[in-house]
Amino acid sequence: MQSHVFAVWDFMSLLKWLQRYLTCVTVPWVPSAYPQASRLINEIVLGEESDTFASGFISHFELYLRAMNEAGADTSAIRKLLAELVAGSPMKAALQLAEVPAEAAAFVLSTFELLQTEQPHVIAAAFTFGREDLIPDMFRAMVKDLRRHFEGVALFDYYLERHIEVDGESHGPLALQMVQQLCGNDEAKWREAARAAELALQARLALWDGIADRIGAA
Repeated sequence: MQSHVFAVWDFMSLLKWLQRYLTCVTVPWVPSAYPQASRLINEIVLGEESDTFASGFISHFELYLRAMNEAGADTSAIRKLLAELVAGSPMKAALQLAEVPAEAAAFVLSTFELLQTEQPHVIAAAFTFGREDLIPDMFRAMVKDLRRHFEGVALFDYYLERHIEVDGESHGPLALQMVQQLCGNDEAKWREAARAAELALQARLALWDGIADRIGAA
């Protein structure tokens, strides 16, 4: 959790980049050039940034932090990273100053390198195939093991189940539609999107391998 939380956090920057591109978040407002994709991304933002929880609303990132606290996981590195970024530190320096685990730092840097491409179809493909489409099956296996071996992690269990539900039934299919709209019939864009998806999956694999190595060495 102390490494994975950084993937939970940097997902929001992917999401907000797409929202900024596909909708209008400036004043004066003008209509989006992508009305259908605009609706899709706003639905995903609604769930990720302000999901229903208990008697109120919460972002999935903040829910994850609560789950970490419940499980006794150390949240100091992610909180330090956020403080450094708010203070104006560049991303690479902030990751170093916060002493972020190496595998998590590499993952975050790969995400922000992707955002610097400023290519919507590329970013949407990484978002979809490296995150939304991947998560339900990945989390189902985690939930099965979690319930077999651990107690006192009810919030983490809820977080995983919530993502299985919304990503499998809603967010994942919506994200696939978004990629289709952004690539259209352009074969070059589809090739670039496929490469972005491959790189996103490789980055995810490297993150999990790093976490596995860290657990094995503990």
